[in-house]
Amino acid sequence: MPRALIAGCGYLGQAVADLFVANGWEVEGWTKSEESASKLDRKQYSIRAVDISDEDQVRAQTAHFDAIVHCASTRGGDADSYRRVYLNGTANLLRRFNDSRILFTSSTSVYAQTDGEVVTEEGDAMPTHETGKILRAAEDLVVMQRGIVIRLGGIYGPGRSALLRKFLNDDAIIDPENDRFVNQIHRDDAAAAILLLLKRDDSIGRIFNVVDNEPILQSECYSWLAGKLNRRLPAIGRSTSTRKRGRSNKQVSNAKLRAVGWTPKYPIFADGMERSVLPNLNQEGA
Repeated sequence: MPRALIAGCGYLGQAVADLFVANGWEVEGWTKSEESASKLDRKQYSIRAVDISDEDQVRAQTAHFDAIVHCASTRGGDADSYRRVYLNGTANLLRRFNDSRILFTSSTSVYAQTDGEVVTEEGDAMPTHETGKILRAAEDLVVMQRGIVIRLGGIYGPGRSALLRKFLNDDAIIDPENDRFVNQIHRDDAAAAILLLLKRDDSIGRIFNVVDNEPILQSECYSWLAGKLNRRLPAIGRSTSTRKRGRSNKQVSNAKLRAVGWTPKYPIFADGMERSVLPNLNQEGA
């Protein structure tokens, strides 16, 4: 039975762990603290409190794993948090588990394009913001050691959607002069991509975009939500918000991932929202 370590059992990590178990893997999940570990009483896999940014804690672990998934999150942290979790955490995992196949979950925010163009893994990924530069440095470490990097779009799914939350909280603004494409991915489709790539030898040392099939303009997203939920459109005006990961406008391609056999269950944002998120909205919120 192959063994997998899920370093970061948060929203995505739990889905990855559940999927691996369902596919016959033995799984161990890591969380940063004992408090967070205690909230994940999972009978189908073990949970351990290990802070991946702490080299001594990582080095002290004696188990062997065939696959390592680094999907820990800073939960919206600053550049220092990014450096600890993504760069230092990645380096610590690579040193300790140098015989394991490692997959690092990065972000499409590393693409800084602003003119709405289609971007692929072979295109420029030169972020101007500090957090993006840290992600790129972590990506380089993984690729140099024949690991796998995935660049995730905005993750949504049961109980979670940043766009829906902004819409419901009346924080959304439609800015016709600064409309932008958003690139999304359903949590379960991201988990399926991770399992697929870790099972394929031809994914080693490569980078893959993990997004759904169709980027959507932010204004179109809000218009769709307004119609679906029978609510008024957001106010039209000039957005004054600043994005921590920088302002970008691009259409991220998933062609490379689809070419190795990945087919999303939720190919477009509207499909995932209608089938997975909105039916449980009253029970779970956004």
